[in-house]
Amino acid sequence: MSAVNIRQLSTTAPDFEDQFHRVLHWSAETDDAIEQRVTEILADVRSRGDAAVLAYTERFDALKADTVAALELPRGELRQALAAITPAQRDALQAAAARVRSYHERQLQACGLSWQYRDENGTLLGQKVTPLDRVGIYVPGGKAAYPSSVLMNALPAQVAGVGEIIMVVPTPRGEKNALVLAAASIAGVTRAFTIGGAQAIGALACGTATIPRVDKITGPGNAYVASAKRRVFGQVGIDMIAGPSEILVLADGSTPADWVAMDLFSQAEHDELAQSILLCPDAGYIAAVRSAIDRLLPGMPRQAVIRASLEGRGALIHTRSMQEACEISNRIAPEHLEVSASQPGQWEPLLRHAGAIFLGAYTSESLGDYCAGPNHVLPTSGTSRFSSPLGVYDFQKRSSLIEVSEAGARQLGPIAAELAYGEGLQAHARAAEMRCEPT
Repeated sequence: MSAVNIRQLSTTAPDFEDQFHRVLHWSAETDDAIEQRVTEILADVRSRGDAAVLAYTERFDALKADTVAALELPRGELRQALAAITPAQRDALQAAAARVRSYHERQLQACGLSWQYRDENGTLLGQKVTPLDRVGIYVPGGKAAYPSSVLMNALPAQVAGVGEIIMVVPTPRGEKNALVLAAASIAGVTRAFTIGGAQAIGALACGTATIPRVDKITGPGNAYVASAKRRVFGQVGIDMIAGPSEILVLADGSTPADWVAMDLFSQAEHDELAQSILLCPDAGYIAAVRSAIDRLLPGMPRQAVIRASLEGRGALIHTRSMQEACEISNRIAPEHLEVSASQPGQWEPLLRHAGAIFLGAYTSESLGDYCAGPNHVLPTSGTSRFSSPLGVYDFQKRSSLIEVSEAGARQLGPIAAELAYGEGLQAHARAAEMRCEPT
């Protein structure tokens, strides 16, 4: 088998900036044909409801049903799936769920609580945090099944106190994945429907006679799902528009090269557009990782996908120093950032932008994907500059609390009136002034 033709760059090269830009370039624009088709599907679901959902499910998933109710999975079937999987699978799911739940419970205590106080004039000010009533989680079910996505989407919603969690998962030709159903049972999914694609997003956003309308939709999907989520945003909330998966390994040369090569594979195997990048100041180590890539790739079942990803969007970048590597990492703002160094704590303070930061040689990104505890739904394509991982806070909303005392009205009224008159809003000003006048 031929060597993997992965880009190798150096920050000292005159054309580094141009080559670096080419590595990072990825267009999030959806194909016009996809956009048009999604627009038609959403309009049809909005107009015909259940009938449209049934038609598209038969067309795209080869799954025929007389009613959408027939596509709903009974809670008993989820419990049966949990009982039917192997003990090792059940133990792994339950252990992962316990860690994910525990992490998000701590997150709830840190950021998800209401609070209030009274100021010096007796005015009460505060914030009331309440969970969403109903959310929809999309679980991919085409090329592969993702029970981990069920846990990562449903458990923070459950911890946040969401009343109903509606899961949609495509089951092409009616083939259900037992691990996905078992994960739904563990994670407290309220209702589950075997539908997918843009029609599932439309049904969750608009509601049909059978599928209830939700307040927010979370979870990854293909280009049709991403386009549909983008189009229904505003009608319902969404988590994010996710691009291809990414890993950036920032290495000092102290980790076994085989480990880092496999970590690069772990994202490249997702799909051909996934991105795997190594930043390292040790040229000899980069050569060792490159050699490991060529040696280990033939043993990978998804070697064709890995090769296409590494050759199309991967890079091995030689930097002047670890400090420069940290600076470049911040420019990339990756989804997953591994600090594979002997003293990762030395570099962590320099890292400002990443969906998740994995510290130390033993912290493989794959542990975060499945069972470490933090959420694996992360911002991609540089959006970690302004976005955060999915969390309890995504399933809550905040209301401001204001109760102004009589003394507070006299103090605040003139301030508000002055500003309102300045904006030309006389009714605003008079409403404030009236509270200051004798009754």
